[in-house]
Amino acid sequence: MIILQGNDLARTFGADVLFENISFSIQEKSRIALVGKNGVGKSTLLKIIVGEEEPSSGTITIQKSVTIGYLAQNTGLSSEITILKELESVFENLSLQEKELRAMEFQMAELSGQELNDLIKRYDTLNESFSRNGGYTFESDLKAMLNAFKFSEEMWDYKISDLSGGQKTRLALAKMLLMAPDILILDEPTNHLDIATLAWLENYLLNYRGAMLLVSHDRYFLDRVANEVYEMSRGHLTHYVGNYSAYVEAREAKLLTEENEYEKQKKEIAALEDFVAKNLVRASTTKRAQSRQKRLDKMQRLDVPQNTDKIVNVIFSPDKTSGNEVLKVTGAKIGYDKQVLAKNINLNLPKLGSVAIVGPNGIGKSTLLKTIIGRLELIDGEIKLGANVTIGYYDQEQVDLTASNSVLDELWNAHRTVSETEIRTILGSFLFSGEDVKKTVGMLSGGEKARLLLAKLSMQHDNFLILDEPTNHLDIESREALEEALVDYKGTLLFVSHDRYFINQVASEVLEISTNGSQLYKGNYDYYLEKKELEEAQNETIESQHKKKNDNRTEQKVEAREQRKIEREIAEIETKISMIDNRVILLHEEMLRNTDDFVELGELQKELDRLLVEKDEIEEHWLELLEV
Repeated sequence: MIILQGNDLARTFGADVLFENISFSIQEKSRIALVGKNGVGKSTLLKIIVGEEEPSSGTITIQKSVTIGYLAQNTGLSSEITILKELESVFENLSLQEKELRAMEFQMAELSGQELNDLIKRYDTLNESFSRNGGYTFESDLKAMLNAFKFSEEMWDYKISDLSGGQKTRLALAKMLLMAPDILILDEPTNHLDIATLAWLENYLLNYRGAMLLVSHDRYFLDRVANEVYEMSRGHLTHYVGNYSAYVEAREAKLLTEENEYEKQKKEIAALEDFVAKNLVRASTTKRAQSRQKRLDKMQRLDVPQNTDKIVNVIFSPDKTSGNEVLKVTGAKIGYDKQVLAKNINLNLPKLGSVAIVGPNGIGKSTLLKTIIGRLELIDGEIKLGANVTIGYYDQEQVDLTASNSVLDELWNAHRTVSETEIRTILGSFLFSGEDVKKTVGMLSGGEKARLLLAKLSMQHDNFLILDEPTNHLDIESREALEEALVDYKGTLLFVSHDRYFINQVASEVLEISTNGSQLYKGNYDYYLEKKELEEAQNETIESQHKKKNDNRTEQKVEAREQRKIEREIAEIETKISMIDNRVILLHEEMLRNTDDFVELGELQKELDRLLVEKDEIEEHWLELLEV
């Protein structure tokens, strides 16, 4: 069933058209990826869907009672309350219902007859709603979500205002998932997540009960989560069925067909125009030429196929060859101001090797790169570079750019002997042309700065590239261009990336860093993942065997403890039965003394009946315990 629909949507800014005639639909269980180059209007479309922006024309129709959750790119929570309190607020209604249920349970002990029956009915109705909405699991769900997003228990009382930007973004995503809206709309949700958390998020979304609309440049993520793709390009939206890889395949086939049709029409137009030009002025052929002209006038001209759009053209070419051993790291201990992040890191990187560094956020991956290039001191161990090694470094924080420089000067200042024409040509291959080169660096977007950094790096002609999150801020087309350049690169690579698709394409080995050491896996990301799963399965088997032995001993202790508990309870019940028997005897004696006082006799009989019922219940439990 369709729960949200967009019809003939357009967004214009004066005479500039961002997109137009856009229509789409979201079903109850849709898993939609919205893809397209940076700047085509993906985030704008999301804002129109959730009502944060108005379309220039067109409508959004939403089914009644459908809830929408929207998380914009790099959005973080802003609050003075603690992490735990913020997430508990999601379940405020359930907390109130739980208190109401507990109050009803106390009331039941004090009521009888019809009042009790009415209360039980209200209790059952509320309890059913409470259970259906996760009342008995929300506390464990909340804690599991915090742990999944790397908020350890000691952090739960931290104020949100004291968190980093990345932590605030992760917490906002965790809260959105706990809210579980009918339609989950996420703009770049994988930002600030390490690989382990990404894998967890993918599995969580695969089981999500509602619909999803996702914008992401993470192709691995889209491959796993999405089952349909909307591509936004040149102001229009095209729908494809399948995950990201299926979309790429279908799009290539579609483009090939469009290219053939475009070339066929171009030849036809050229032939018609040539005939008209040669024959229009001749009396004998004027009518035929006019007929051809009418065909030309009525012809619907095909657009130039989309793959003729400009793409980044990246080339890395070393100007000299390094020695066979490029880098040797032995027993490295890394960190800041003597605060150790990781230790016992080892790596032998030969010429033409390509190693991806992975590990949880905060473990020191970027720190290791900065230590290798000498921007940070090595706490302990040894780092040795080989002969004739020249390093080109890409910093994810983009601190190597000067905000006051123009785009042109940023490159020219570093290469004064290169002509302006050559600099402009290089910038053009990174999509900076015309007036773009006069922009100041400080005015550029994150993606533009990333392309400028890559342009600078390509001009250095180094034989050892050290890259820290090079795909951040890049759209998918630019990532693919970078991948091709690095695969063709005749030098050595060491890089940090959360982009698993990128790692698969570029890395020949994966180095995993932990607090206590490093482990090298001789394959790409899929190989690394396969080996990790195998290791975890083996560890679980060993732990299970140890646990079984411990469980046997523990079970014996528990059984003995339970037996003692039962024996104490039997003794307590027997004492209580004896007390009831004594009280029954006393009641019989009082009834014999008050044979004429009918009111008193009635009260005594009520107490006697209550005691006998209580004794029956207690004796039944006593017999059950004796059987145990």
